[in-house]
Amino acid sequence: MNEAQRIGALEAMLFAHAEPVEVARLADALRISPQETEELLKNLQKQYDEKESGFALMRFGTDRWQMTTRPYYGEMVKRILDTRRNAPLSPAALEVLAVIAYNQPVSRSFIEQVRGVDSSSTVTKLLEKGLIEEAGRLDLPGKPVAFQVTDNFLRVFGLGGLQDLPPLHDEGGAEPLSAAETPQEETTEQLEWK
Repeated sequence: MNEAQRIGALEAMLFAHAEPVEVARLADALRISPQETEELLKNLQKQYDEKESGFALMRFGTDRWQMTTRPYYGEMVKRILDTRRNAPLSPAALEVLAVIAYNQPVSRSFIEQVRGVDSSSTVTKLLEKGLIEEAGRLDLPGKPVAFQVTDNFLRVFGLGGLQDLPPLHDEGGAEPLSAAETPQEETTEQLEWK
């Protein structure tokens, strides 16, 4: 196989798999080294970016890649899939996700301590949506179930990994801006390329 065929094969495998795939698995399927596979993935990613393609390659952590649609086209993709039927995440769900993402793995009681309210139904809904998952049991009395965010969470929020989460506090130690002081972006009808 020449390089173009290998890139085509990678594209086909990533499209068919629809979930993040380890470089080693892709290399094994292509019968080439992981280093060569990594270079081919970077070339494919560059091609998509240069063409402003509707597809993008996202890297998760150090060794997993997934083909996705470019966030720029998100609104149009939602329209064709008619995702309006899916209810948006409630403020409570976003709070629970934030607690888990920034502190994982965490127990349900930890989430409830941070929020100050029962979070059982919210945790259940997030599990059903595939945004969080069980991460085993904590070494605490009663061995409570621990939760962590999923790759689906990263994909939905456009993150390559937890290191891409916004910082909790300003680096300079200054107090965070209140909602009234936070700069607001102007909304326009025109989409911007990201």
